[in-house]
Amino acid sequence: MGFLDVTKSLSEGFVYTLIIFGVTLVASLPLGLVITFGSMSKILPIRWLTKVFVWIIRGTPLMLQVIIIFYGPGLLNLSFKFDRLPAVLIAFIINYSCYFSEIYRGGIESIPKGQYEAGQVLGMTKAQIFFRVVLFQVIKRVVPPMGNEIITLVKDTSLARVIAVTELVKSAENIIAVKGIIWPLFYIGAFYLLFTALVTWLLHLAEKKMSYYSV
Repeated sequence: MGFLDVTKSLSEGFVYTLIIFGVTLVASLPLGLVITFGSMSKILPIRWLTKVFVWIIRGTPLMLQVIIIFYGPGLLNLSFKFDRLPAVLIAFIINYSCYFSEIYRGGIESIPKGQYEAGQVLGMTKAQIFFRVVLFQVIKRVVPPMGNEIITLVKDTSLARVIAVTELVKSAENIIAVKGIIWPLFYIGAFYLLFTALVTWLLHLAEKKMSYYSV
C-alpha cells in the first residue's frame, strides 16, 4: 500500500475527526453556558441537580460515557438506540459542555460585584448588565483555559474508535491490521500536530482580539 493510498484512507478518517471536533465545539460552547446558569441558579434544587450532574460527568471517563450512550439503550431494552456517530457526538457534547460550564462559572465569578452594582445604578436590567458589561470580560478571561480544553478535544476525538467509528486513529489501525505495516500509526501524528497547531494559532488570534477588554 503506497503513501498516496494511505494518505487517502487516513484523510477519509480525518473527516470524521473534524466532524466530531466541529459539532462538539459548536454545540458544547452555548450548552456549557446554559449549564453554568443552572449551577449558579438561586433555585436550590436546580443548582444542586446541575452540580451533581456536572460532578458525575467530570468524574467519569469520556470513553465510558461513549460506551454507555451507545450500548445502554439496548442493554436496558429501550425502544430506541443511537447509531455510532450520533452516540459519540452526544457523549462528547455533554462531556465538554460540563467542562466548559465550570470554566464559564469561574470567569463569571471573577468579575467584581461592583460592576453589577454600577450597572444597576445606571438602570440596566440583569440581562443587560451581563450581555453588555460582563460577557466580553468573561470571554477574555476564559479563552486561555478554554483553549486548553479545545486542544484536548482535538486528541479526544480518537476515543470514538471505542465503538468502531472510523476516525483518524481507527483508520490507521485498519490499515495496520490489513496490510501489516506500522508507519501509518506514526503518520497520523502529523495530522494531529498540524491540526493542533492550527487550533493553537486560532486561539492565539482570539486572545489577541480580546485583549481590547481589560481584566
